[in-house]
Amino acid sequence: MPIKYIPYTPNTVEGQAILDNLTRTRRVLRYRDNDKVYDRIKRGLPMYEVETIEVVNFASSRLSGEENLNRKDAETQRNLLIRGECLSACAYLKDKNIKVDLVYIDPPFASGADYAKKVYIRRNPKLAEKIAKAEEELDIEELRSFEEKMYGDIWNKEDYLNWMYENLFAIKSVMSDNASIYVHLDWHVGHYVKILMDEVFGEDNFRNEIVWAYNGPSVVKNAFPRKHDTIYFYTKNDESIFNGDYVPHKSGLHNTGQVFGDMENEDIERVKELMERGKMVQDWWDDLYPVDRVRSQILDYSTQKPEALLERIIKASSNEGMVVADFFGGSGVTAKVANDLGRNFIHVDVGINSIQTTRDSLLQSFQNRKDAKTQSKDEILASSRLCGDNFEILDVKDGVSLFRNPVQTMDKLKSLIIGLRNEDQLDKFWEGAINDSKLGLIPVYIPNLLDHSTKVLDIPLMNRIINEAVPDLPDDIKQVIVYYIDIDNEPELKKFIKNNDNTLVKIELRDLKQILDEVVINDIVNYECLMINDKWEIEIKSFISDRLIQKINEYNQKQASKNFAPLRLSDEEENEEEIINRKDAKTQRIEISEIGLELIELVSIDCTTTAYSWTSDCEIKIDKSGFVIDNGKKTKDFWNGKIICTKKPLRMKIRNIAGDETMVNFK
Repeated sequence: MPIKYIPYTPNTVEGQAILDNLTRTRRVLRYRDNDKVYDRIKRGLPMYEVETIEVVNFASSRLSGEENLNRKDAETQRNLLIRGECLSACAYLKDKNIKVDLVYIDPPFASGADYAKKVYIRRNPKLAEKIAKAEEELDIEELRSFEEKMYGDIWNKEDYLNWMYENLFAIKSVMSDNASIYVHLDWHVGHYVKILMDEVFGEDNFRNEIVWAYNGPSVVKNAFPRKHDTIYFYTKNDESIFNGDYVPHKSGLHNTGQVFGDMENEDIERVKELMERGKMVQDWWDDLYPVDRVRSQILDYSTQKPEALLERIIKASSNEGMVVADFFGGSGVTAKVANDLGRNFIHVDVGINSIQTTRDSLLQSFQNRKDAKTQSKDEILASSRLCGDNFEILDVKDGVSLFRNPVQTMDKLKSLIIGLRNEDQLDKFWEGAINDSKLGLIPVYIPNLLDHSTKVLDIPLMNRIINEAVPDLPDDIKQVIVYYIDIDNEPELKKFIKNNDNTLVKIELRDLKQILDEVVINDIVNYECLMINDKWEIEIKSFISDRLIQKINEYNQKQASKNFAPLRLSDEEENEEEIINRKDAKTQRIEISEIGLELIELVSIDCTTTAYSWTSDCEIKIDKSGFVIDNGKKTKDFWNGKIICTKKPLRMKIRNIAGDETMVNFK
C-alpha cells in the first residue's frame, strides 16, 4: 500500500483535440477508460516507502575527511538512480520538492515486441588464459551468451494511452517553470501521443517534431524501409532554455567575392561571423549514427540510444548545473551524457538491470575523467559542486521488486501460487485456477504488473470483475480468488462487493505481496577471507546459481535437436591442446564448471558499515571478454577469483551475470 498520495492537479489545456472525441465506425478509442484514469489522477501520485540501496561517492576517495565534509555541505542537488515506476518516482521527487529542468523519455513504443538484454558467460578464472588463446581461433560469441527478457512491449492502444496520459501528467508536475520535455517514439503510437501532449502541455508549447533518421538493414518487403524515429519537443511555458546546435556550412568561406558582392563592410563581417559559426541544426537529424554504428558505446541493452543524440538534446535545452531526468532510463545513456556535460541527473527504471548497467557505466565514466586529467583537490571540489561524481541508488518499495523486472516477476508468480494451473476453459482475464477438493475449480486473478492500470484494486476494477468476469464463468464455479498489489480503501471495496455482487460466487481478496515477501532468491557463495601482508584477500571458491543453471539448461535443450557435440570450455580437466584441436566443433551448447565462477559479473566489498545503505569501498567487475574492471578502471587482466581490500571487509555483494545480487556478512 502507498504511504500516502501526493496531490497534483490535472491542468489540461482547454480547447485541445482529445482522443475521446475521435469516433470510429466500429469502435471508440478511449484513453480515460470511463474516467477511471482521470479519477486516479485526481486522487494523486502513489507515494511508497523508498530505501537507499547504495551511495556512490567517487570523488570522496581522493579527498580527506574534512574536505569531504565541506563538500557535502556545499552540495545542493542529488544525483539519483531510482528503481521504480515513473508515477512512484515522480511522487518521491514531488514530496522532496525536487524539480527537473529537462526531461527526455524513450518509453515503450507499443510495438508488440519482446526486448532482451544479452547475458554473457564469463571465463572460468582457472582457465582464463587457455580459453583466451583458444578464442583467437574459435568463433564462440554465441556459445558464451544467451538473452534475458527485459520487458514485453505488448499493449492495446487504449491501455497504452491510459498509461502515457498518467505518466505525462506526473512528469509535468515535477518540471520546473522553464523546463522542456522530449518524447522519443516511432510510427506505432507517436501520432496518438502527440495529441495527448497537446492536451497536457498545450499546443502552443509545441516546439518541434524532430525526425531522427538512420540507416541499416530492413526486413520490410512490401513497403519503403522504416528508418526513422520521431521525437516530440514541448516546453512547459513560453520561457524555456534553448541553445541551438550548429554544424559547418557546406559552402565554407571560399569564393568570398561572389558571396558578398557589393555588401557593406559591416554586413560582410556579420555574414562571415555567421558562416564561421555554422548552420543551425534543423528538425531533420540524419548525422547521428545509431548505437550499433558506435561500437565503443554498446552496452548490449535493447533500445539503447547513441550518446550523440542525447548530447544534442541536453545541450539544446539545459545549462550546466541543471537537472536532467529520464523516467524510462534503460541503459542510462541520458544520465551518463548529462553528467559528462556538467548537469545533474535523475535516472528511473523498473528493471534492476537498468540500474546496474547505469551504475557501472557512471563509475567507468568517472574513472575515465580521472585518467584523462590529474585533478587537483580544488578542481575535484569544483567539479563535484557542478554535477558531482556521486549518486544515490533508491529502491521504491512497491511490492513488486523482488525480481529484476516485471516480466520476470509475472513469469515467476504461477510457480509461487501453490496448485495454480492453466485452464483453457477460462477467459484470459483469469491467470489460471486451483482445484480444491471441496469447492472444485477456483479461478485466480493476478494483476498484470506490466499494466499500471491494474496495479490498484479499486471499485472500477472490482465492478468489472463482478459484472463482466464472474458472470462469464462456468455455472459450477463457487469461488474466485482476486490477488492485488495495492488496494484502494479496503472497507469501502468490501462494502461495494456486498452491495453489488448478485452472483452466488464468493470473492476472496488476497495480498500478492505476502507471496512475494516469503520468497528469497539467493545464490550460494563459498569463499575464504584471509589477511595477507596487511591487506585483506577474499577468494571466491565456488558460486552456485540455481536460477541461472536452469536458464542455461533450457537454452541447451533448445540446441539439443541440432545434434552438436558439446564443447567444454569451462571444465578444469580440459587442457589447452584439447580445446584448440576441437576448433571445428559447431556447437552452441553452454556448459558451466563445478566451481561456477563464470556466472559472476561483479564483486563489491563494503568496509564501512553493515547497518545502512551499501558503500562499495572496493570492487571488481568482469566484462564480457573476461577482463577485470578494477574500481571503474579497465584493465587487460583476467580475473583470478580474488578481490583485495586495504581495509577490513564487513560484507560482500556478488552480482551474477543476469543481475541477481547476493549479500553475505563476514564473521
